[in-house]
Amino acid sequence: MNRNSTHLALAILRIGFSGLLLTHGIPKIGKLFADTIEFPDPIGLGVTLSLILVLIAEVVGPLFVIIGYKTKLATIPTIIMMTVAVCVVHLSDPIGTKEKALLYLIGFIVIYLAGPGKYSIDKR
Repeated sequence: MNRNSTHLALAILRIGFSGLLLTHGIPKIGKLFADTIEFPDPIGLGVTLSLILVLIAEVVGPLFVIIGYKTKLATIPTIIMMTVAVCVVHLSDPIGTKEKALLYLIGFIVIYLAGPGKYSIDKR
């Protein structure tokens, strides 16, 4: 594979995984402004803080990853969140239930390790 196709593959990976994750995060924004916040608290940080951390991992981080700005740093909240989803929230669930969280976890680990590629703000 030549260098240009590698950089294109990294851009597709970044934009694809992050864009799909946004479809899970954006609907949760409204929950933050509800009269009573109803959201899971899997590790005991409190409902509001759990929701804020998930919004950082599912909205803020992916937006940074899409444009390729501070990409490695921006993947860390998502990697942590997906690790909690796999190892805490869905620990005893069958693989089919935790599969989506595992796929996002693997994808964002690859983005972290490979970096954003040249089609990013980080490489400008």
